[in-house]
Amino acid sequence: MTQNERRAAFSGPLLELRGVGKFYGEKPVLKKISLSVEAGRSLMIVGANGAGKSTLLAIMAGLARPSMGEARCLVGPGEIGYLGHKTFLYPRLTARENLEFWAGMHGRRLSERECLDVLARVGLSRSADERAGAFSRGMSQRLNLARVFLQAPRLLLLDEPGSGLDARSAETLRSEIDQAGRRGAAVVFVSHDLNGDLALADSVLYLDKARASYYGPAGAFDPSGLTGEALC
Repeated sequence: MTQNERRAAFSGPLLELRGVGKFYGEKPVLKKISLSVEAGRSLMIVGANGAGKSTLLAIMAGLARPSMGEARCLVGPGEIGYLGHKTFLYPRLTARENLEFWAGMHGRRLSERECLDVLARVGLSRSADERAGAFSRGMSQRLNLARVFLQAPRLLLLDEPGSGLDARSAETLRSEIDQAGRRGAAVVFVSHDLNGDLALADSVLYLDKARASYYGPAGAFDPSGLTGEALC
């Protein structure tokens, strides 16, 4: 399915922000952010450390309230897949048991085949019966991604999903993001790898000093004037 065919197959915003601002005390973290993400499309968020990227994603997920403006999520709570900086994994449970637990939280009974299939997608099938507490940072991140992919959510919110991943795992992640869009999910992801991830995005939000310095089509975004620090 081409990008144009994908846009024709799915229509309508699943997430809308209108004039969203966030303050911690008197310090502004976000100022007047307005955007929308439609079904089958993806938004990449970039910006320096402290620009408000994680705060914005938490507002989108309903985990934080804006100080001003409105955030409207047009899917049910069970249809949101959120990956933050914390893995939400249980270290004493195996990889398989973690997925079975999270499936149960969403009212699903996970078969052994389904569990092994999703672990294979993130390269962890051989570690299915190992405790998550013994995993490296990269393995933990991959298991956390498997937890999110298992939901097949309509709205996928990923905060630095490539953190700790090797090159092969990063390519797997990009493929999963692409597939999510193809099945009609709206995807929002924070990225530090502009060159590697820009092709996945339909639109880009560049946050600078709490404001939207750029919000528009990915193809029109010119990162040439940005330093590496600006994209941390």
